Amino acid sequence: MKARQRGATLIISLLVLTLMTLIGVTAMQSRILEEKMAGNLQEQQRAFQAAEAALRAGEALLAQDPLPAFDGDNGLLPAPAAAELPYWRREADWWRHHAASCSGALAGVAEQPRYVIEELPAGPVAGETDSLALGSPVWPSARTFRITARGVGGSEAAVALLQTTYRR
Repeated sequence: MKARQRGATLIISLLVLTLMTLIGVTAMQSRILEEKMAGNLQEQQRAFQAAEAALRAGEALLAQDPLPAFDGDNGLLPAPAAAELPYWRREADWWRHHAASCSGALAGVAEQPRYVIEELPAGPVAGETDSLALGSPVWPSARTFRITARGVGGSEAAVALLQTTYRR
């Protein structure tokens, strides 16, 4: 006599298949998220490297003799008055109005990197002290400049701003 079958094996198999499907979907979502994170990191690195290239272009310009005129053209901005904010803090899109583009075209970026060089007023830079601690003035005869660079990655969503101070 055949024992009466109740379908328990079918129900257990369906539960196991459902559980395996849920594990597979979760693993796939995790993988997609990891790929997005890696892509975003790559875009941010590309934007950083573009901004770094713009900083180097600004430093190369300041290393030339004689220095160009700081008259507001081509990214060369005169020292702001004491009460004025720096150009990069005044305007949200300073790079469109004042900045100079890097001379060499970078591949893989949505927009070529740009930079602004501001001549800073004479005197010590805020927060800097004499490294020799002898009480002598820091760089007494040097001219000081602030270079602000903006780089964009492969999409305009990845933006990096870098800034450095250059003494000459």
